[in-house]
Amino acid sequence: MPADHPELAEALERSRAVAGGLVGLALVPGVGVAVATARGSFSRAGEDPCRLVAAIEEAIHPRWVTWSGATALTLVRAGVRVTRGWNLATVHCLLAGGVDADPGRIWAHVQGLGLDKLPQGGPRDLFSSLDVDEGSLDDPVTPDGYLRPDWVSGGWAASVVRLCRWSMLAVEVARLQQCALEAIASRPAATVIARSESTAELLCAEMTVDGLPMDRAIAEQVVAGFIGPRSSDTAMAAARARRDEAVLRYAPPGRAVDLRSPAQVKELLRALGLEVTDTRTARLRGLDQRHPVVGALLEWRKAERIATTFGYDWLDEHVGPDGRLRGTWSSCDGASGRMTASGGLHNMPAELRPAVVAEPGHVFVRADLGQIEPRVLAAVSGDDALARATLGGDLYAPVAERLGIDRQSAKVAVLGAMYGQTSGNGAIALRRLTGAYPVAMAYLDRAARFAEQGRDLRTYGGRRIRLAASGGEAMEAREDRKKVAARGRYGRNAVVQGAAAELFKMWAVTVRERSAHLGAQVVLCLHDELLVHVPTEHGERTARLVSTCLDEAARRWAPGTAVRFVADIRVISNWGDAKGTSRPRVESDP
Repeated sequence: MPADHPELAEALERSRAVAGGLVGLALVPGVGVAVATARGSFSRAGEDPCRLVAAIEEAIHPRWVTWSGATALTLVRAGVRVTRGWNLATVHCLLAGGVDADPGRIWAHVQGLGLDKLPQGGPRDLFSSLDVDEGSLDDPVTPDGYLRPDWVSGGWAASVVRLCRWSMLAVEVARLQQCALEAIASRPAATVIARSESTAELLCAEMTVDGLPMDRAIAEQVVAGFIGPRSSDTAMAAARARRDEAVLRYAPPGRAVDLRSPAQVKELLRALGLEVTDTRTARLRGLDQRHPVVGALLEWRKAERIATTFGYDWLDEHVGPDGRLRGTWSSCDGASGRMTASGGLHNMPAELRPAVVAEPGHVFVRADLGQIEPRVLAAVSGDDALARATLGGDLYAPVAERLGIDRQSAKVAVLGAMYGQTSGNGAIALRRLTGAYPVAMAYLDRAARFAEQGRDLRTYGGRRIRLAASGGEAMEAREDRKKVAARGRYGRNAVVQGAAAELFKMWAVTVRERSAHLGAQVVLCLHDELLVHVPTEHGERTARLVSTCLDEAARRWAPGTAVRFVADIRVISNWGDAKGTSRPRVESDP
């Protein structure tokens, strides 16, 4: 126990706080800090609350229970990083689905209270104060069992007494959430997933504060190559006109076209003999051999995206004086459960990747999961035949051989099954797929059927996918076949994509924990790709560690699975380096 905090040591002993045990935490710099277990609590006013948390973390490494990710951000900004967490908002989203997770909803959910009767905040009037028995305002719970709106909106931070009550309430909610997770039928790993998701929230706080290393000079060179150097508004407008002219020179004489209007672009293409259903980039790429306007339009779009979203203003706003690109990270997007980030971190153009450069004395370890969704499908469905196809580096080759078709057709069939593309050219291959891998296909079909009926789904790890609608909406969906079909496509993909997100986050937090002693930082989590910033002397060792962490994460996520997960892992100096300086291929063992 902390020697410089004898009263804290005594309190922790009294409350029986142990390594990995739940410890509620509420803190406000300048106000104080409170920690609690199911058996007792400890609070202190005034002094730096983060320093006290650091002392407890060093002593016992508990599982910190917090109401939201804001607490983790406060700690990281104060230089305190904790190992384990239980984020009540994150676990609530896992249990209830969606992204609404304020303390009032969290409390109502675990107490089985109706959300339609949640107390509303706002100004109090004479009549409400006269005819409502509100009880003690220092008690966060109203007489009818809900949390008080003023506590939900931040009133818990008003005093150390309230901090203490808030931390105790956090432990109570965490234990109720654990019971709810254990009660989810056929989801034995739900509690493990909840811990992983909560730890991912700690990682998000760290990535938010740390940022992504970036060479601003290289970034400005890339931007200048598309839109020209920094200059006056007049010069920038002239550069924009020149970019437009590279496309408009193909337009018929006298035709005015706004390239920023999809409808007008579609009319331009029609006038040039190119009939398209839409003007999306993926649609246009197949037409670039038919007319030079298509190639010019695709290049224009790259430049326009740089100019409007990733130009000089973006660099000025998001790249700090320390050369780190920063945005706000979230551990769950609310739909598939994937991690997301603001500030362009999740949709940065490939052309800017060479500007993401490791700092002097450091390298990146880049790790990209291979064919992750079909491998996840094999694991979550329990299809032994599909699991055997994962044992090689390329899943699609044995699938193609089993189906008697070429590899590309096999890939289209597998992806089509997961994304709901069950008709058209891939229909014949899909029927063969159903015959060869009936268990996996039945898993997808069941998810689609439930979604079509407007029934909620759960991912392999227990995340609720909200699909249930009100009676009017459900009736409308039944009357509209397109809506029913769309809902079914969404359902069959959501159960796979959501499970893949669970595995990815478990991998990311395992890398975070196992590589910390090497001075490594996970600085980017992009869909199925990790980017780890590490001292150069530990680059090779970290690369090997990232691979073994994938094995460990897979075992924890799906114990006993025979599925093999693979990753392309490279040691690189910048994110745009396709080959890397070493370890061109690393695959996890089955």
